[in-house]
Amino acid sequence: MKIDFIINKMSGGGAERVVSLVANYLNNKGYEIRIITFQGSDKYELDKGIKRIKLHKHPFFQSVVVNGFFGLSYFYRKKSNRPDIISSHINLLGYMTIPIAKIFNIKIIVSEHINHSQNNSFSRRFLWNYLYSYSDAVTILTNYDLEYFSKKNKNVLVMPNPCPFSIIKDADILRERNKEIIAVGNLDRYFHKGFDNLITIASKVLIDNPNWKLRIVGGGDDGLKILKNKSIELGVEDKIIFNGFTSEVREIMLNSEIFILSSRFEGLPMVLMEAMSQGMCCISYDCISGPSDIIDTNINGNLIENQNIDKMIIGLNELIQNNALRQKFKKNAPRSLNKFSIETIGSKWEKLLKELVIKS
Repeated sequence: MKIDFIINKMSGGGAERVVSLVANYLNNKGYEIRIITFQGSDKYELDKGIKRIKLHKHPFFQSVVVNGFFGLSYFYRKKSNRPDIISSHINLLGYMTIPIAKIFNIKIIVSEHINHSQNNSFSRRFLWNYLYSYSDAVTILTNYDLEYFSKKNKNVLVMPNPCPFSIIKDADILRERNKEIIAVGNLDRYFHKGFDNLITIASKVLIDNPNWKLRIVGGGDDGLKILKNKSIELGVEDKIIFNGFTSEVREIMLNSEIFILSSRFEGLPMVLMEAMSQGMCCISYDCISGPSDIIDTNINGNLIENQNIDKMIIGLNELIQNNALRQKFKKNAPRSLNKFSIETIGSKWEKLLKELVIKS
């Protein structure tokens, strides 16, 4: 079976990581996999059997979608280039991929990587309301979106993100770790990630706990300036480490005690799975979708009322001061991730692909 994963770029981001993980899984299962992009460089490691198609020339328009439509149409005009199924990911690529799939009689799956209330712009609503019904399947991240998208398409499936990190062994959970609170994300998306509020939270918590520091891992020059200035204004610049971008996130998590997710909104946060897989003690805002699908509060982590800064300060202080509670969360976190393993999620993808081919 030939599968084309179509996504704007593979140069970073959660959706791009999901594509790489699922593509590698399916490649190892014997499927013929191609990943087609329209801009950017490659960041994620792909198996040798996966073919990369880069339709990165834009001779007509500035729009990736418009150029992509012409480039992909030209590529698929040759029958031997056509796959059995297109798997279309992120942003507004459905405007391109769904019509092309119908023109060339190719089965298509479109995948949502955010919740429907996160970015409900006119362009997205039009895509969801008028084009999604022509897709052969729509995948969503959580049950929160199921009712909404079931009105747009008859074949909607909850397809969670797989955890990208291998889960540590029980013996490694109790290793001595740095007294650091870790947050991870693109600093230029500081509003989305809630890093502006996180600096405020840190200013209250770290002054009372002088042996602890906050480390924010992620690149972004504009966001870095804004967040550094805020840390200076609040007098905690010496207690916050701006780590910058790194490919060693797993190692940082493995050696740090607490992970905090301060986001204002999420789809299904892979970074939270990553932290739990490395035996971190996790605390998160209970934003509209995502964290509650991963954390069972007071069992494998703690959920805090969405964007309630005062309650987050109390919750974070409790974790810092209660070692027994931290150890409980750290032990339970990795054991709760089986439902997000690549084997579990990959088998769900296989089942969907086979069902679509049978229907053709």
